[in-house]
Amino acid sequence: MAETTTKKNTKLSAPIFSTDGKEAGTIDLPEAVFGLAWNGDLVHQVVTGMQSNARFGNAHTKDRSEVSGGGKKPWKQKGTGRARHGSSRSPIWRGGGVTFGPKNEKDYTKTISKKMRVKALFTALSQKMRDGEIIFVESLGIDAPKTKQAEAVLQALAPKFEKLGKAKNAALIASVEKTEAVKKSFANIKRVDVEEVRNLNPVDVLGYTYLIIESPTEAVQVISERKK
Repeated sequence: MAETTTKKNTKLSAPIFSTDGKEAGTIDLPEAVFGLAWNGDLVHQVVTGMQSNARFGNAHTKDRSEVSGGGKKPWKQKGTGRARHGSSRSPIWRGGGVTFGPKNEKDYTKTISKKMRVKALFTALSQKMRDGEIIFVESLGIDAPKTKQAEAVLQALAPKFEKLGKAKNAALIASVEKTEAVKKSFANIKRVDVEEVRNLNPVDVLGYTYLIIESPTEAVQVISERKK
């Protein structure tokens, strides 16, 4: 597995691979983006906050004021030998309302500042870099939708990054521009997903084993500008 090296000028260096799995050069990476120390508390706060913001309160039960029926007293108050009841909408009746059930009015959103979100992203990228789980590829070379060609790129990288063959969440491919050709080529390969570099976030970065970055020079520039 390729390792990241640190230069004396505090810049990180990583290899760039071609589509045939061979090293085609190197790229210098900014320490402020790919060399941060791990901050578990920050990453956890941002990740759980983003997951909460993506959550919808779909679960909903009807209370006795919302269920149908029950407009008439089931039977007279006395003389029947049965217990007294005023409405069939009571929670103790079958088909009646639910007491203290979930309501879809609950708001799960949490506030996450831009500074926190960007710092958590850079922290996640830094950890991926230390673990050797970021793969820089000069170009995917996909101009037309071809699943066979997309799979060939993954197979060429697999000898150096063995977990690319895992069944689920093997890699997230980040492109400067997510073209239809690239999107459709990888659509049938369920263990990978495709996203634009500008949309990277800690949840996606940490949700996949590898992060494959296409066109590294332009991509790193886009990522670095997120802190501005």
